[in-house]
Amino acid sequence: MRERVPEKKPPAEGLKALGSTVTEYATDRPTPERLETFPNPRPGANYDIQFRSEEFTSLCPVTGQPDFAFVRIRYMPRDLCVETKSLKLFLFSFRNAKAFMEDVTNQIADALITLLDPKCLTVTMAFGARGGIETVVTRGFGKADDGTVMESAPAPSVRQEVA
Repeated sequence: MRERVPEKKPPAEGLKALGSTVTEYATDRPTPERLETFPNPRPGANYDIQFRSEEFTSLCPVTGQPDFAFVRIRYMPRDLCVETKSLKLFLFSFRNAKAFMEDVTNQIADALITLLDPKCLTVTMAFGARGGIETVVTRGFGKADDGTVMESAPAPSVRQEVA
């Protein structure tokens, strides 16, 4: 008996970054307008989505030197989910942007909160050591339907291997 192959579903309507053969990388300023969404496939469920990246960079606004960071974004969607490639392009847009570490973390959280209106969200960024001091910035927002606040998992040391 022949095994039934599931039909391939078309990508969500209106997504521009996913599946594009040409990718433009804006690196001079943060570009939250590049973020794209798709409908939450399980809007009634409490579940969290996590993204991690070891490739984040921005520039110190005083020295112009690069700040390298590990980024962890965790959120519980309400009606919308963020499309991953557009998130990658948004994070990449900070590459040559000058901002303090604390501001960068809050800019990312603000953009995602505005875009998604999630039940809860946590953005944690572990920046590489400067002057022997490693900096970890965490921004939390909201709580789940049952009232639980999403705990922020501690960010790993930027010198530790990320699982």
